[in-house]
Amino acid sequence: MLKELFTQARVASRTLARANRNHALNAIKKHLAAHIPEILKENSIDVENERQKGTSAALVDRLTLTEKRMEGILEAIDQVIALPDPVGRVLEGWRHPQGMQIEKVTVPFGVIGMIYESRPNVTVDAAILCLKAGSAVILRGSSNALNSNRALVKAMREGLKEAGLNENAISLIDSTDRSSVTELLTARGFVDLVIPRGGAGLINHVVQNAKVPVIETGVGNCHLYVHRDADLNSALKILMNGKTQRPGVCNALETLLVDQEIASAFLPRAVKALRDAGVEVRGDEDTQMYAPGVVAATEEDWSTEFLDLIIAVKVVKGLDEAINHINTYGSQHSEAIVTESLKAAEQFQNEVDAAAVYVNVSTRFTDGFEFGFGAEIGISTQKMHARGPMGLREMVTIQYRIRGEGQVR
Repeated sequence: MLKELFTQARVASRTLARANRNHALNAIKKHLAAHIPEILKENSIDVENERQKGTSAALVDRLTLTEKRMEGILEAIDQVIALPDPVGRVLEGWRHPQGMQIEKVTVPFGVIGMIYESRPNVTVDAAILCLKAGSAVILRGSSNALNSNRALVKAMREGLKEAGLNENAISLIDSTDRSSVTELLTARGFVDLVIPRGGAGLINHVVQNAKVPVIETGVGNCHLYVHRDADLNSALKILMNGKTQRPGVCNALETLLVDQEIASAFLPRAVKALRDAGVEVRGDEDTQMYAPGVVAATEEDWSTEFLDLIIAVKVVKGLDEAINHINTYGSQHSEAIVTESLKAAEQFQNEVDAAAVYVNVSTRFTDGFEFGFGAEIGISTQKMHARGPMGLREMVTIQYRIRGEGQVR
């Protein structure tokens, strides 16, 4: 069913490495800006459909585009344009004993499939990063963002056409049929890499069923540990930012761990602030003792990415127990400690297994834009090729180039 689309993307990919990709990105930005009213109109249809279904406010927020968010998308394109070209960088070079020159050079992947949920900004982020990195992209968003994605991709393809590039360098699988995901995951020979971005269900499905290479991204069961030597005012500020600023994103906090030595001083304040912000607090027995009225946490809560105004809270006996809890239930995304102890901070960063480990900083900063990478294609929670926010540098692979004068082995 999708073989023609895959073939067209493969053909389009073959000339991108030598194309003026920044010129194309400028044209894409121009057409996105010109189509903002249409894009927001189509997005409002998607948003209203979700509201009618009773979708949570946090998940509706992930889906929503506004004038300000569109400005952010356009700004991200400018940042990507300003970044150095990732294609053709010589990473290493040396001479073989027989005289050949060997170079390790960055090259495009070719065709990248992107499977993601809600968040139509990902449609643009993925497209511009893949294009700048010399690869064609096949986008497969979720059904609840289909109208938004159609409008965004239409504008971007117009930009490609104006720039003289093959418009099939950016393609949308315009279908809600789940079989289209399977086709993309099994398109060996057409698709070089698939990147899933979404909840645990989506990512697990992709990892378990893909026959093409996959970079695993996204699920964020993120923790904040308030150490016995923490500045409690700073801890409260970091907690509230991590949980309430945008609860529906992968770098939001899902679990709070509190050292028992400061639990009586910190938990009543923390629970009150969370409740005042509309957060449902689920705690262990000690948390319930220090903050009466807290709902009892279940075993499942410790490993859940709520993506909502819900948080699980546990009192721990110290740093070792906190680290063990995080490494047992965390998703290797982003973890944070608040402490004034250099020794505790160093142990936490050395022993916590995660892509980003923070000391006295909110986990909300795990983001390619915040790290200075321009737009990001996702947060990799695996350990091969790329880990953490995946920006432009992670969107290429390598090739060894050997030049000689007739040498034989």
